[in-house]
Amino acid sequence: MKLTIRSFALPLRHTFTISYDSRDVQDTLIVELQDGEYKGYGEATSNPYYGQTIEAMTQNLENIREQIEATDITDPAAFWEQVRPALQHSSFTQCALDMATNDLYAKKLGKPLYQLWDLNPKDAPISNYTIGIDSIEKMVQKLKEQPWPIYKIKLGTKEDIEIVRELRKHTDAVFRVDANCAWGVDETINNAVELQKLGVEFIEQPMKADNLEGMKEVYKHSVLPLIADESCIVEADVAKCHNLFHGVNIKLTKCGGVTPAIRMINKARELGLKVMIGCMTESSVGISAIGHLAPMLDYVDMDGALLLKEDIATGVVVKETGLIYPQENGTGAQLLPQLIEA
Repeated sequence: MKLTIRSFALPLRHTFTISYDSRDVQDTLIVELQDGEYKGYGEATSNPYYGQTIEAMTQNLENIREQIEATDITDPAAFWEQVRPALQHSSFTQCALDMATNDLYAKKLGKPLYQLWDLNPKDAPISNYTIGIDSIEKMVQKLKEQPWPIYKIKLGTKEDIEIVRELRKHTDAVFRVDANCAWGVDETINNAVELQKLGVEFIEQPMKADNLEGMKEVYKHSVLPLIADESCIVEADVAKCHNLFHGVNIKLTKCGGVTPAIRMINKARELGLKVMIGCMTESSVGISAIGHLAPMLDYVDMDGALLLKEDIATGVVVKETGLIYPQENGTGAQLLPQLIEA
């Protein structure tokens, strides 16, 4: 086995702003595992909110390079457990490695990853397209620029209802809103009433993750379903979200990859929670891994590669009509040849 680590700065089509962050470029780490003729790819983006940098993730992998390169991947889930002690402080690093491991394993077996999980790609939901916080005029411009059947609208401003009201004038699409922890109890309950009138499907993470008492109150009174994001990071969080949220948004980077994500999906189903997987503005490497889990989901937010000026890879293609899966095995992700040569 050979481990190759690459990093890229991915310029975004527009400045991407949420309630607590804004950026024009997304740095990302690509892990390549090569075993003979087969190459598996994984990805994790940097994230200041979670204290994840490219430098730190690279060092995490270098620390266990010898262990990784000495391993014959016969069970990705078992390998996830083997490297867990060394990577438990960085789920982002473990995510990139786990994606690459699963991609490589499926390629060696000559199958797309979804086939190994007995999933049917026809069951995958359509991804939403995200409109980041901006002036109302620019948010309308972004919406018109990318006609789509489902939009996720980032909120957390003093004019949230006005934003949604204005966007609604320009489309009949389904709206989902994400406050990224910015609201309070009364604000969430009151906003839900107005947002319901505007055709909003659900509210994602209205309040801070540690506001459990507040979420109990909101859960009792919200007229719209509530989806956890910052409140659902790792596997143990799924059970904690029961009776506080109606569903969970799982992020592969936050939980440590596809291996724990599948366990989180199964646990959410046991508890009667809706399930979503979201992205972190990854290239098509990370987006393709999400695509193979998509048939297990109620909702999916995998528009990351669409938000980039230029992608660095090919793989699962996100269209307004659904997902297009490539012919390649594994996740189907491939770095552009000129990047590998570089």
